[in-house]
Amino acid sequence: MTGAADTPLRVALRALRTELGLPDGFPAAVLAEAAEAVRNPELSGHEDATDLPFLTIDPPASTDLDQAMHLERRAHGYRVHYAIADVAAFVRPGGALDTEAHRRVNTLYFPDGKVPLHPESLSEGAASLLPGETRPAVLWEIDLDAEGRAEATRVRRALVRSRAKLDYAGVQRQIDTGTAEEPLALLKDIGTLREEQEIARGGISLDVPEQEIVERGGSYGLEYRAPLPADGWNAQISLLTGMAAARLMKESGTGILRTLPVAPDGAVARLRRSAEALHIDWPHHVPYAQVVRSLDPKRTDHAAFLQECTTLLRGAGYTVFENGELPTPAVHAAVAELYTHCTAPLRRLVDRYAAELCVAAAADREPPEWTLAALPALPKEMADGTRRANTVERECVDLVEAALLKDRVGAVFDAYVVDVKEREPTIGTVHIDDPAIVARIEGGTAELPLGERLRVRLTQADPGSSKVLFAPA
Repeated sequence: MTGAADTPLRVALRALRTELGLPDGFPAAVLAEAAEAVRNPELSGHEDATDLPFLTIDPPASTDLDQAMHLERRAHGYRVHYAIADVAAFVRPGGALDTEAHRRVNTLYFPDGKVPLHPESLSEGAASLLPGETRPAVLWEIDLDAEGRAEATRVRRALVRSRAKLDYAGVQRQIDTGTAEEPLALLKDIGTLREEQEIARGGISLDVPEQEIVERGGSYGLEYRAPLPADGWNAQISLLTGMAAARLMKESGTGILRTLPVAPDGAVARLRRSAEALHIDWPHHVPYAQVVRSLDPKRTDHAAFLQECTTLLRGAGYTVFENGELPTPAVHAAVAELYTHCTAPLRRLVDRYAAELCVAAAADREPPEWTLAALPALPKEMADGTRRANTVERECVDLVEAALLKDRVGAVFDAYVVDVKEREPTIGTVHIDDPAIVARIEGGTAELPLGERLRVRLTQADPGSSKVLFAPA
């Protein structure tokens, strides 16, 4: 992508922000309150845990660091120390910061920057678990047995200090080469055990290759990124904590769960037809989760099927319960267990409330009134915020695709058909390897061959007005 293509893309990105009504900066009252919170955070209930050598694992450029971990062996198992940024130490309930966070709900990521949930002085400064800095945290300690099953959970407020900021590729390299020190090397051991526990309870994690916007010399491009094993092991620590949090909420009788209903039979039947079209072996006696775990996301046909599998994850939401009455459904079908979001409070509103509920439950006391008062409105707030974040992600990729291809309308590409509309089989989605494009195809007269190679012609690409569109060549 040349520098000349940047101008229409940047104009289109600004227009997208305007169209979605996204804020441009923070109001003065919010910034003033954030500055005061940085000077005087609420640390009266925090114990000293700075002796634990925590580390963080994030993308290399990230500075809004929500989680830090320290892993260790026990006589008959493991102990997971998981520190989550304590945003409540900086945000006064009902204040300007709190009100603005409820307006924003999520951090939104654009190729040319982000719209953060909290001012950068907090999200990338005083509240972020940056290396070498003492920070307030909600500290989880989860004991596992030798098979990776959770045995005991403790939650408290503490001051922590990260010793190192690592990235996924570096972690994978250290573990693969045997150069990782034990706390990091244990990530593979514990992550693998937790993956086995996931299999045993019928859960599923989809390793779907993602289109990733990357910066290249001042402009932007797209790449496919298949998750590394280290991504999965790290995700298992977060999932473990989310399940532990949900159990604490259940025991206390009050909480907010991340729920997902079981996919209807029709959706599974459609997925079986996709598997057949993509030549994926799926015997009738084999569970869906087992098939997914056998796939290689680096293979194009397998990647296409994994993308189709995401249709079974639609319908996730947030559900509040009180007085010990669990909702229906209460379980997250993909996790196959009670589950909640509690590990990304710098970037997601609900996590601050989940953490507060868990700290109270672990101390066997009532949650603060401000937490209970906010619960009824949180599911809708989060649903609206999640839709907005999904729109931003999708539209940004579409804009970068159009900018990459705007001078190539009429060109022919080798593509792979990864989706076909069931009722309109001449319309679908194609995957192109170079550049890394996933786009709509229509305009042909024959049924699209799901799972097959197809020559396609680019018919439309304009970052200012239209998305990328292909037709059979």
